[in-house]
Amino acid sequence: MKKQVFVSGIGTGIGKTFCSAMLVKLWQADYWKPIQSGDLDMTDSRTIRSLVDNDITIFPERYRLKTAASPHESAQIDGVEISLNDFQLPYTQNSLVVEGAGGLYVPINEDEFIIDLIEHLKLPAVLVIQDYLGCINHSVLSIRALESKNITIDTVVFNGPFSTATERIIRRHIPAEVACINIPWFHK
Repeated sequence: MKKQVFVSGIGTGIGKTFCSAMLVKLWQADYWKPIQSGDLDMTDSRTIRSLVDNDITIFPERYRLKTAASPHESAQIDGVEISLNDFQLPYTQNSLVVEGAGGLYVPINEDEFIIDLIEHLKLPAVLVIQDYLGCINHSVLSIRALESKNITIDTVVFNGPFSTATERIIRRHIPAEVACINIPWFHK
């Protein structure tokens, strides 16, 4: 079965790229990072290539921005304007894993956010979370934000060890039909 998902997280440094690589391997999927901000020598696309040993297609980023900042700020520095209309899913006959930048409300321009890009691409979301002080708030807010835009949550990935109390409360707010994956050690 062909699957297409958008991997996002409850913040930056949560492990979206590792989880994207895991899904690429699992589904023998292709990969696309629509916006890369900063570190153009070691992009997330290159990291995926290094983590995945099978023959996959990695589609080029739509935007490669020089400054490591939110896409709206990087684009402004580079003299570029980003619009949702600039994005369309690359064509593939394989499954596709699309990886976002940062969390759901990372701005891509002055008015639109990563969550709007997910909605524009009409993809279900994979939400990556990590246990840290504040993660319950960030997780539940992210789940509610996706629900408010009627974006299907395909999977929630618990990336790394979680306290029982933290995991229990987050799971109470995940819709029953959503798959949950636990990765017992944290991967960035």
